[in-house]
Amino acid sequence: MPEEVIYEPIEEFGLSKKDRSKSLFSKIGVVGCGLVGQNIARVASFYGIEVVFIEVSDEKIKEAYTNIEKLLDERIEHWGITQGEKRASLSRIKGTLDYNDLRGCDFVIEAIRAVDRGGKIKERKEIFHKIEAVVDRDCIISTNSTTIVITELSSDLQYRDRCVSLHFFVNSQEARIVEVVRGLYTTEESYQKVCKFVTLINRKIVPVQESAGLVSIRMFVVSLNEACEILMEGISTVEDIDQTMKIGLGMRLGIFEVADKMGLDKVVRWMENIYNEFGDIRYKPNPYLRKLVRAKHLGIESGEGFYQYDEKGKRIIVKSNC
Repeated sequence: MPEEVIYEPIEEFGLSKKDRSKSLFSKIGVVGCGLVGQNIARVASFYGIEVVFIEVSDEKIKEAYTNIEKLLDERIEHWGITQGEKRASLSRIKGTLDYNDLRGCDFVIEAIRAVDRGGKIKERKEIFHKIEAVVDRDCIISTNSTTIVITELSSDLQYRDRCVSLHFFVNSQEARIVEVVRGLYTTEESYQKVCKFVTLINRKIVPVQESAGLVSIRMFVVSLNEACEILMEGISTVEDIDQTMKIGLGMRLGIFEVADKMGLDKVVRWMENIYNEFGDIRYKPNPYLRKLVRAKHLGIESGEGFYQYDEKGKRIIVKSNC
């Protein structure tokens, strides 16, 4: 009698889908895809991470895609990436209006832009609640805010221990540095996970103790206030102050150039938030800066700030008679 052949399913000799291990940070979420969100999405997708970003309208989603593609094209022109890498990066980025699409994310970063401090805190807290309602328990929830501390934003959540603050620099898309801040409730495990994410996207970690303004913004706004004071006193011009910063002090951009790029209305809000936190006159917005904001001279986005810009955001050079 022939020996009976026993057939066994091959799946039993491998990892099933249920048991297969999932790499950390295979998928992240970004809420708000303005300048900061676009930068986060572009960088993370380049390093093989799937990115889902939330926006408020289909128009905003389309605008974000267009800007990300434009940034990738600039990288291609400067021999930074290839056409294949561009296509691969874009294929990993998905825009949506639905918070349910954040399910399965290992990490969600809130990066919205709000109008005022009170509205900003309220809106961001609501966003944190929406995120927590759909993500897994071990998903890290973070904010890119620099002037509102993560302890305040996470205070009403069910699991406050997984909340961390981090700050991506927007004045240079290739600035390979990220400030990472733990809040009062943040566990060591959550903090180390965020540090691992920063390492995965090839950025240097700057550990910062929780403080409104962190390191970068506190230093920047004080320098900008002093530059505005020098300007108001007639000691020097906008161009010459920036030249001094660039050539004399080795900065890539002048202080006024950076302010225009960030948006002067945003800078004033930062200053007001930090001033309200510390009460130190160094952080109070300079009158010249307030004057520009009242005139809607907000920088590159409005076409005029300390300098003038064309429709493509390129600075218009005004020829001197000298």
